[in-house]
Amino acid sequence: MRFWVRPLGMAVCAAWLGACAGHKAPPPSADIDETGYRDGVRILASDDFEGRRPGTRGEEKTVAYLAERFRKLGLKPGNGDSYLQQVPLVEIEAAADASLTIAGHGATRSLAYAKDMVVWSKRNVASAQLKQSDLVFVGYGIVAPEYAWNDYQSVDVSGKTVVVLVNDPGYAARDPKVFRGGAMTHYGRWTYKIDEAAQRGASAVLLIHDTAAAAYGWDVVVNSWTGPLLQSAAADGNAGGPAIEGWMSNAASRALFAQAGLDFDALTAAAAQPGFKAVAMGLKADARVNNSVRRFNSANVVAILPGTGHSKQYVIYTAHWDGLGQDPARAGNAQFYGAVDNASGAAGLVMLAQSYKRTLPGPDRSIVFLALTGTQSGLLGSAFYVENPIFPLRDTAGVINLDSLHIGGRTRDVSIFGQGNSELEDYVRVGALLQGRVTHGDPNPERGYYYRSDQFSFAKHGVPALYAQGGPDDSARGPKWGAAQLDDYIAHRYQQPADKYSEDWDTGGAVDDLWLYYMVGMRVANTKRFPRWYPDSEFRALHEPYRGPEQPAQ
Repeated sequence: MRFWVRPLGMAVCAAWLGACAGHKAPPPSADIDETGYRDGVRILASDDFEGRRPGTRGEEKTVAYLAERFRKLGLKPGNGDSYLQQVPLVEIEAAADASLTIAGHGATRSLAYAKDMVVWSKRNVASAQLKQSDLVFVGYGIVAPEYAWNDYQSVDVSGKTVVVLVNDPGYAARDPKVFRGGAMTHYGRWTYKIDEAAQRGASAVLLIHDTAAAAYGWDVVVNSWTGPLLQSAAADGNAGGPAIEGWMSNAASRALFAQAGLDFDALTAAAAQPGFKAVAMGLKADARVNNSVRRFNSANVVAILPGTGHSKQYVIYTAHWDGLGQDPARAGNAQFYGAVDNASGAAGLVMLAQSYKRTLPGPDRSIVFLALTGTQSGLLGSAFYVENPIFPLRDTAGVINLDSLHIGGRTRDVSIFGQGNSELEDYVRVGALLQGRVTHGDPNPERGYYYRSDQFSFAKHGVPALYAQGGPDDSARGPKWGAAQLDDYIAHRYQQPADKYSEDWDTGGAVDDLWLYYMVGMRVANTKRFPRWYPDSEFRALHEPYRGPEQPAQ
């Protein structure tokens, strides 16, 4: 039985939105254009766009395409008279002779690049090295006062190499009393681990890879962290950061612990329990990377549909346009097409802009469409935007992010990633109900998807930000089939050349999700007060410094 009937959905949705805004329903032409959506994905994921890597011809074509689409739709430039916000980046490429050697306990082990380890340096220098640096296993490398947790208590890691697990203790312990049980927190992200170690003066950070804990295989590490790497430009050239950062494969990590005479399974299990203390491994690391360094400006693409009433208040839709580009050294297909991740989101952003432009009368608040750079390299474009906002964060009512839209047909459900944060989720529940769908939290909370996409940058700065999409319960084939499709995508296409567009795609689910995003955004744009954080949200404490007044708009 199909749960989605478009004519009924439009009529009921119009009544819901009209109740919020006090105006008539949008005309049928405001519906999501599925043909236009498919065309957008096909174009952005084509050979001509060269994988959409920042700082390449692929970026030039992508940015020009998006800006021109917004212009033709009649949206105004979002940054003064320009559709672009320049984002200063640095590209550092480590040579293939990068080395890492571990010595101690009567043995010396050289780890093979790409097979056993991947290392790099974010210092903007031609060469970075590590000499005789003591290794310290710091468990999950977390300092979280709210969870009474400090993996660095009573240990000084200045000048040392920290060895750290990904994810967080709750994932391994599966104890609801430890962090959030099986649901990852932001402390589980690899970026947090490196930042925390850097603040404590570590000379190097080595992450232990685990496919389940990281939610991606070793091939993703190799594809994502070899070749040119991007980072935000820093005035000091990141001179104060660790000299060496990197991943070690699970097999290489186990061998390293064995070399140190340590029980890998016992120690990693202990690291998930309260009271864990860091362990000096009795090993020393030597490493070297030779770099080529390039500085350039990438671009966020930003367009705005001015509001009909409170035009100085904003609802922002975001989607990252960047991909992994091309790898000439790769045998066979050298292009990462990034069709699902994230040509799907960028094309969806354009279709939402079209639907809003066709909506009469228009929304009360202004609608901003923000296509972001550098997400694949650590949310660089969104991090730059929140530090240099074009539209004041205190006047931003909410953010709705589009990332890797659902491909695989309509669903009976909607997954809300990071569920339990803000009233935006209430809007999703109502909208999904009108579509005949139910909502639930992340079906794979241990993967921490909320912390891996651009809404996280806004949430960290106090702006309620939503990430939701069609869940695994496929309308025709059920939840087991849907979950298997996601697992297959992660295993065989995610951040691999096989993430290609196909005319065989069933985009009905993506279109349903885009209409849901439209409904939610319209309600945010037309409701009198801004959405609030839930009282127990981890981001609520960030509300006051950044958000505007809670009084209803007059």
